[in-house]
Amino acid sequence: MSEIINHLITSAEFRESPNHSERLTESEITLMVIHNISLPPGRFGGSHISNFFQNKLDVSADKYFEEIKDLKVSSHLLINRQGVVIQFVPFNKKAWHAGISLFLGQQNCNEFSIGIEMEGTDSVDYTNEQYESLKEVTLSLMKTYPKIIPDNIVGHSDIAPGRKTDPGKSFDWTRYKSDLVT
Repeated sequence: MSEIINHLITSAEFRESPNHSERLTESEITLMVIHNISLPPGRFGGSHISNFFQNKLDVSADKYFEEIKDLKVSSHLLINRQGVVIQFVPFNKKAWHAGISLFLGQQNCNEFSIGIEMEGTDSVDYTNEQYESLKEVTLSLMKTYPKIIPDNIVGHSDIAPGRKTDPGKSFDWTRYKSDLVT
């Protein structure tokens, strides 16, 4: 199993994103948010997502990139279609992934959450490799941050309903959560 050392997970390659900040409060990390992303939308592979999170996206590579060129976003982790894990922000820092959000009465979920992007879309099934990597990452996070319990693992759509739909109907919550029971 992966370990978390100095707020980095050992199974991931670290590619630092400038899109993060200090957590404003001393609150503990209690929430994990699962997202999806594909760049351009519906296409997988390549370095576009990493480049986007690092503000290095070549806007001439696709017409869609012109629409997102000024966004400054990140997540803590990305799990690509092959199950490879890339970390962009140390867990003790605030990644800019949730936006306007609410969980159990607490606003601004970035303050107390860890964001994980799955390379995918709302309508394309995720891969076995992604579920395996997500399980390993989640178990490591739950061990290091014990207030992350299965009930505190949600989709972006759960904390930003009406605004976000990810990880979508293609994400198998039953399969994923049953993997967390050991």
